[in-house]
Amino acid sequence: MKYHFFLLLLGSLFSFTADAQITFHRIDSTLKIGKAGYRVSCINKSPVQNQLQVKPIGFESTTRDINFTLKGRVAGAQIDDLNQDGYPDLVLFIYTDSNAVNGTVYCFSSEANKEIVPGLLPDVVLDSKINKGYKGHDTFSLLEGTLLQQFPVYNPGDEKDKPTGGSRVVQYRMVKGENGSNKFVILRFFDKK
Repeated sequence: MKYHFFLLLLGSLFSFTADAQITFHRIDSTLKIGKAGYRVSCINKSPVQNQLQVKPIGFESTTRDINFTLKGRVAGAQIDDLNQDGYPDLVLFIYTDSNAVNGTVYCFSSEANKEIVPGLLPDVVLDSKINKGYKGHDTFSLLEGTLLQQFPVYNPGDEKDKPTGGSRVVQYRMVKGENGSNKFVILRFFDKK
């Protein structure tokens, strides 16, 4: 009887729902490849808006810091060479809610360490190739100069915290976009059961 009570108690300690509050910590990191990189700081206090500062390191002295009000919070920051030009690119993983359901990626690319060019991840909801069964809960990572996005796939009738369709992994590469910006385009995607 004591054993069953212990298992019940243990199970209640480790149970959670998709709506559980996620803790976002202050970001104050320096990320570099060689002598060049970025210092990123964001207090992450409010789920609605936070001041984000990106300071280039090892760039020409004319390169300015980037400061703006971010709609959401920074969950993580990584650095890689996403456009294969030999210069460091900064990637920020952003969530616009307290439950880490609605995620996106901001990218800041170095142009020969002379200027910083922004880039955004396209919204999955707008892409009919990959949006079937999408309801957020994204996770992001970098892999050898590409961006990976993974999310659970919901079948019709699935409860919000119990997807039954496995997960989808989307791999993106960065390309030059319009107006001098960069953008992520789908390289490949696959479903895992």
